[in-house]
Amino acid sequence: MLRPFSLPAHGGMPRAGGSFMDHALVSLIAASTALIGTHFALSHPLRAPLVGRLGERGFMALYSVVALGCLYWMSNAFRQAAPASLGGSGLVGWITASLLTLAAMVLLLGSFRANPALPAPGAERIAEHREPGGVFAVTRHPMMWGFALWAISHMILWWSWRTIVVAFAILLLALVGAHLQDRKKAALMGGAWKGWQARTSFWPRWAKLFSAGWMLWFAALLVWLGATWLHIMLGGIPAGAWRWL
Repeated sequence: MLRPFSLPAHGGMPRAGGSFMDHALVSLIAASTALIGTHFALSHPLRAPLVGRLGERGFMALYSVVALGCLYWMSNAFRQAAPASLGGSGLVGWITASLLTLAAMVLLLGSFRANPALPAPGAERIAEHREPGGVFAVTRHPMMWGFALWAISHMILWWSWRTIVVAFAILLLALVGAHLQDRKKAALMGGAWKGWQARTSFWPRWAKLFSAGWMLWFAALLVWLGATWLHIMLGGIPAGAWRWL
């Protein structure tokens, strides 16, 4: 039987009159907003002029520094905010969240194989000629929908405001980012991406997920078991199958 360590009722640091934790949650919202805003700005309207000035490598260095800075800010604010301030959704919530995260892992792992949305050589040729199969028969944005399912699963748990804030930020980044990616790829690839759009769907066709391939499902199950085990080590909360073992 696994026995995760107990989390303190109000995080790892004391507060005076509730103001400290309120401040931490506001800081987390600000950090999440900064991550979303800078990601969309640097990925779309500011990308071309900055690449023109800094070059591709200089731009990627700037992008990485900004993203890591926002993530560091979010991480600090998350640790300082109250870990459990909502009632939780109970057994039904945990079962639903576990199934959603397993499906998310299938989408995520499947998205790394011959994905024309990834910045790799031959992406335009893949978009032009490949018939969608596997997770791409579900959606042309399996990676983004994997992140979205992860976010939704954590929101369903209704565990804490800090979790809701981070999950909502990830959900926005994933789905708005997928929509903006369609526009960017259409501009870059022209007819190749438009043809890929015509053969695929933005909104998932969930029934097709079960025909993504047993090897992918098996690999996703193994990675999911490992990730949910790490959830105990890093967060002190048993998730997935480990919650009942």
